[in-house]
Amino acid sequence: MNTITTKDGTHIFYKDLGPRDGQPIIFSHGWPLTADAWDAQLVFFAGQGFRTIAHDRRSHGRSDQVWDNNTMDQYADDLAELIERLDLRDVILVGHSTGGGEVTRYIGRHGTARVAKVGLIGAVPPLMLKTEANPIGLPIEVFDGIRKGTFDNRSQYFKDITIPFYGYNREGAVISEGIREDFWRQGMMGGLKGQLDSIRAFSESDFSEDLRKFDIPTLVLHGDDDQIVPIGASALSTVKIVKHAVLKVYEGADHGLTQTHQDRFNADLLGFIKA
Repeated sequence: MNTITTKDGTHIFYKDLGPRDGQPIIFSHGWPLTADAWDAQLVFFAGQGFRTIAHDRRSHGRSDQVWDNNTMDQYADDLAELIERLDLRDVILVGHSTGGGEVTRYIGRHGTARVAKVGLIGAVPPLMLKTEANPIGLPIEVFDGIRKGTFDNRSQYFKDITIPFYGYNREGAVISEGIREDFWRQGMMGGLKGQLDSIRAFSESDFSEDLRKFDIPTLVLHGDDDQIVPIGASALSTVKIVKHAVLKVYEGADHGLTQTHQDRFNADLLGFIKA
């Protein structure tokens, strides 16, 4: 297994595929998943000549389960340590959902000296939580419900959340039990404490100032029927801050569009990278 050890002693697992001299793409996963969520992209883009990398966020998957430091700042710093340890340059950062917050905070804290382009996919920035300054966000009760479901019966909750996550509650949806079971498998690999902490990190972190530091080509891709990260408080608000960003909206698409619209997504991301 490939791992790095961070400055605070946490072991972070990562996958590293494709030619070592290829332009690197780092994929950051959503909650409560792992690097495995990106397997199809890792293989597809490695086949296109890119070096493809995905890591398990601390307290998720095969990385160490830690009691403290399950915060967005620390996630971003872990990503920075991975990039620096592998001495990656001209990197393309791609983040889905919570992973989109991770790469956004990375740019806010570490800049773009090593980064060529960034893709925010169904991503949580600028701010998911409803506040006086962000009235289109989701009320705190929504996230309290996620916390309660995860704490009370994590195994059942991870099965149940796949229905809205992949839009399987929509008319005409074709349900994949395999995708549902794999979501459950990945979620159950992580640690409960870190996953609970991560709910606060992805819902209450304000990424507005981080987004203002974006000075590289940016793709913002989102489904307009995303039931987990509604498009209004996320993608549509992000492009008001990152005015040079390319916005691509998938009509009727769900939160898990990297899997439910896999071929289309891969082609669109490849087109953005090569543009």
